[in-house]
Amino acid sequence: MQLLISVTDVVEAQAALSGCADIIDLKNPAEGALGAASVLALREVCAMLPPDRPGSAALGDSNTPAGALALAAYAAAQLNVRYVKVGLAQIEPEAAVALLQIVQSGMRLANPACQLVAVAYADAHLINAVSWRLLPEIAGAAQVWGCMIDTAVKDGRNLFDHCSETELKGWLANCHQAGLATALAGSLGLAQLPAVRRLQPDVVGFRGAACRGDRSRGRVEAGLVAQLHAALSA
Repeated sequence: MQLLISVTDVVEAQAALSGCADIIDLKNPAEGALGAASVLALREVCAMLPPDRPGSAALGDSNTPAGALALAAYAAAQLNVRYVKVGLAQIEPEAAVALLQIVQSGMRLANPACQLVAVAYADAHLINAVSWRLLPEIAGAAQVWGCMIDTAVKDGRNLFDHCSETELKGWLANCHQAGLATALAGSLGLAQLPAVRRLQPDVVGFRGAACRGDRSRGRVEAGLVAQLHAALSA
């Protein structure tokens, strides 16, 4: 499993690197689960990442027009991020496939090596969004690289408050059968890591658990990242 830490700027990125994060993910948590960071922040972080630590960028949700997301994906890919994430919020499955294809086309124009990750929400019912259970089918039809489950509403509940371990095990198997990489996130902390270790997704994402303070106003600390890294490796 690879450890993904979401950061907002260069200082947090350096703390994540010092704590042995495998993937440095840029986002603006004040704008939601997949809030997009500024181009300046993304450029600065990508410029300081060592070759063995890939960068990732959140672009926002599918309620943003597809053309705007494609342009954002093009810019992120141009800055040499390895992964681009788009959330599927308030959208039908067929429309989700079309949107992901448009975003991926824009991204690949800038950097064919960049990979698109489709994100669905464990609490999709709270925002009237497409079910996370349909994500392997949607991502497979769009021919993207991977799938992630996150939580849209940050209300103190985590991934496992919305999805059982058995359900997630089946979802991971469906993704892998379709040739898709897998990632789990959603307000995860140390208490959820035994279940995560049993599930063995390809990537596990954290923000709040890596911060001193809350996910929006707190700051990523190297010691907390190192603690997560050690717990994942236990």
